[in-house]
Amino acid sequence: MTNETLSRESTSAGPGLTLAAVAVVQFMVSLDLSVVNVGLPEIATGLGFSAMGLTWVIHAYALSFGGLLLLGGKAADRYGRKRVLLFGLGLFGLASLVGGFAQDPGQLVAARAAQGVGAAALAPAALALLTAAFPTGKPRVRAFGVWSAMNAAGGALGVLAGGLLTEYAGWRWVMFINVPMALAALAMAWRGITDSRPGRGAGRPDILGAVLATAGLGLLVFGVVRTDQYAWTSPVTLTTLAVAVALLVAFVQVERTTSREPLVRLGLFANRSVAGANAYNLLVGAAMASAFYFMSLYLQRVLGTGAAMTGLMFLPFALGVVVGSVLAIKLGYRIAPRTLMICGALLTATGFAWFSLISPDGSFAGDVLGPSLIASVGFGLCLGPVVSTATAGVAPHEAGTASGLLNSSRQIGASLGLAALGTAAEHRTGASLSPADLNAGYAVGLILSAALLVVAALIALTVLRKGGAPAEAAAAAPGAPRRAEAASG
Repeated sequence: MTNETLSRESTSAGPGLTLAAVAVVQFMVSLDLSVVNVGLPEIATGLGFSAMGLTWVIHAYALSFGGLLLLGGKAADRYGRKRVLLFGLGLFGLASLVGGFAQDPGQLVAARAAQGVGAAALAPAALALLTAAFPTGKPRVRAFGVWSAMNAAGGALGVLAGGLLTEYAGWRWVMFINVPMALAALAMAWRGITDSRPGRGAGRPDILGAVLATAGLGLLVFGVVRTDQYAWTSPVTLTTLAVAVALLVAFVQVERTTSREPLVRLGLFANRSVAGANAYNLLVGAAMASAFYFMSLYLQRVLGTGAAMTGLMFLPFALGVVVGSVLAIKLGYRIAPRTLMICGALLTATGFAWFSLISPDGSFAGDVLGPSLIASVGFGLCLGPVVSTATAGVAPHEAGTASGLLNSSRQIGASLGLAALGTAAEHRTGASLSPADLNAGYAVGLILSAALLVVAALIALTVLRKGGAPAEAAAAAPGAPRRAEAASG
């Protein structure tokens, strides 16, 4: 099967329904990453979690999601993206339902781990389907703009939904809320997506590589998230991270020498768009997860805002991301994705630097609203372009793998960033829990988040090629009009 045939078959069902299904999927996954956080105190009370045990409500999801993303992307390429997407949606929805009915801590943690497995299957499959349905031109710019808006809106609105649900309906609804979204996405995907035939290669699947990559990534995330209990320099952390690195080095060696079909073709990293976009995405993921965490704590622990009101205060951020995503669509017709990524990172860094000026006697209007609007618009500007860049020039049969890489870089970046910047903030705060000391620690974390985004902008400037054409130029490329016409239905 040729790549052209694969792409044509993948997009034979209406791209509009594909975009709708993928948008719901991305909103659900992003919302789940943040909706549970606000409900943690009530979850601890309701199920009797210990202080350390409660962190596994988050860690169980991060471990399975981050560790299995590469495998999920490869499975989507090999066995069919629609098939893997439907499997992931079914598992995610069922795990959410079971988690909502959990009667003890072990049941909830197991449900969260199953949610992570489902997300690791559906996230790269959905993104690969979107890439195939909108290969180039203006439809691609619009599609990734919608995707980026749903991605960020889900994360931001998750805080709002989590606060309102926890306060007025009970913590179980932060799990139940995923069920109707999963069912809606299942219905749309089942009816609206006609996937290509599974892209089976000539060689047998690289089982050893899959085991090494999954174990290495999982152990890396495990080592990082456990730094809340074991310091970065402790023997436990150092040993865990050393074993993780050794497993990943072994994975690279296996991928270089295997006679089977590799989990990740290492030649993908020779594509500067893939390499640069993933490095950029890792830093953006680290900065955004950390800043979101610090601002949520600032509002609740320093200003004394309740859970529901904290959620409402994040609404301007969600709206700003939508505005930035719409701007990215409009500007994407004339400006290269690389330029939008640089501008978006620098604008978000400016917002975070402004955030770092928070004070113990501050207010939402004076310390949060202004920087929220600037940072969110910048974030919206770069979300779509980084995804489009990371999958540019990738063969259709490797789109799932490239999507899995991009999701992995964001998840690992978020875990590493939150652990590292959280440690820096805690070191600045010290043993005191006074509003002034907490404020000082959060300010340090926020300025470090801004610094990470400046580095991301430098990576985009130096690694990505200037030739990343905007939509009009891409649509004028040889063979592009036919592909763009097929993508737009």
